[in-house]
Amino acid sequence: MELKDIKAVYFIGAGGIGMSAIARYFLHKGIVVAGYDKTSTPLTLQLEKEGMLIHYDENIDEIPAACKDPRSCLVIYTPAIPAEHKELVFFRENNFGIEKRAQVLGTLTRTHKGLCVAGTHGKTTTSTMCAHIMHQSNVDCNAFLGGISKNYGTNYILSDSDYVVIEADEFDRSFHWLRPWISVITATDPDHLDIYGTKEAYLESFNHYSTLIQPGGALIIRKGLEMKDDLQPGVRRYEYSRDEGDFHAENIVIENGEITFDFVSPIENVRGVRLGQPIPINIENGVGAMAMAQLAGCTADELRRGMETYGGVDRRFDFKLKNDRIVFLSDYAHHPQEIYQSARSIRELYRDRRITAIFQPHLYTRTRDFYKDFANSLSQLDEVVLCDIYPAREEPIPGVSSKLIYDNLKEGVEKEMISKDEVLDYVRNHDFEVLIVLGAGDLDNYVPEITRLLEEKLK
Repeated sequence: MELKDIKAVYFIGAGGIGMSAIARYFLHKGIVVAGYDKTSTPLTLQLEKEGMLIHYDENIDEIPAACKDPRSCLVIYTPAIPAEHKELVFFRENNFGIEKRAQVLGTLTRTHKGLCVAGTHGKTTTSTMCAHIMHQSNVDCNAFLGGISKNYGTNYILSDSDYVVIEADEFDRSFHWLRPWISVITATDPDHLDIYGTKEAYLESFNHYSTLIQPGGALIIRKGLEMKDDLQPGVRRYEYSRDEGDFHAENIVIENGEITFDFVSPIENVRGVRLGQPIPINIENGVGAMAMAQLAGCTADELRRGMETYGGVDRRFDFKLKNDRIVFLSDYAHHPQEIYQSARSIRELYRDRRITAIFQPHLYTRTRDFYKDFANSLSQLDEVVLCDIYPAREEPIPGVSSKLIYDNLKEGVEKEMISKDEVLDYVRNHDFEVLIVLGAGDLDNYVPEITRLLEEKLK
């Protein structure tokens, strides 16, 4: 079904962060948008306020009439939805056009110039940075992001620009639906081995993704990645990193809670870049974002202004308290390399302060595959508090628990294991200099209450 023929769109798994961005695109188009999700959340409630019809019971009778005509209704579902889901079965049996979110994004990359950011980690921040730089520039953009931009309070930007910024997700090989004009690849540390099986298959998936970049476009790849790229004729290739490559940073200054650097580029150098979210890992993320925005036509002044006014992403190095007595932040990091970069950044910012992490591992398979790497990354910190594994879509695996990580933490690291339900009491009964909550599970739901408890300690 072509976009011009669609009169209604129905989402199965409406409340996912990526699905909601697509829902908002169609809401903006003025067509009927409806869907199902298992539970009500602040995001689904906001979507309802914006005009989306959502219900929370797996019930065919609750599907709106406008969404029951296969000639005019497109059905979009998330891979997390089981094949036997009653509503999904109904749509399949009645020959509806059914697409994954990634297929819809792929269609948009054929009708716009897609600026796509792929990678095991760093893609949400880099794509959100690029979208902000572009949106406040003469070029502008649409954007479909994997996190809530603090600049816009949403994961979605709409404009009349020819460009669309998309976070390219490797889970379930979703990014293979895209046809990027320009792509950044931030990292290829193996993940989702429950899907890919082997490291080699994971790297091959990124290799295939690189072949999808359109002739005339460009690949901006982080220097030193363990992957082969296979570009079509006419696709330019650039490397980037914090310290070297075609695009990189020089004259980095980190002091008094501020970070500045000079952006080195084969197109035009940009001096005096100031990070609006001054975190060391954002130097490299910023280099990748600026490179893509510059190739898309942003000027030096627009790059500089965009970086200085960038406000960050919810749950990505998200400071909740920051003063001389205590620092508290939340970070979505859930892969060992993400945690390594997060721990390295926070250590660089707070060299002389005691750093405590409360970590909720995400997925039994990921814990099984990488528990030694998790332990190594977390061992950069002074104290590690481990919660039970957040299962998400998985059933428990015998012998796999947070204790695998606990037992492999390096000597000298203070450590403790608690249940999620004990977290608030733990915070209430301990003192902290720097506290970070890590993980992609539901521990983030406690962050507002943790913030309140820490504020009480300051009185």
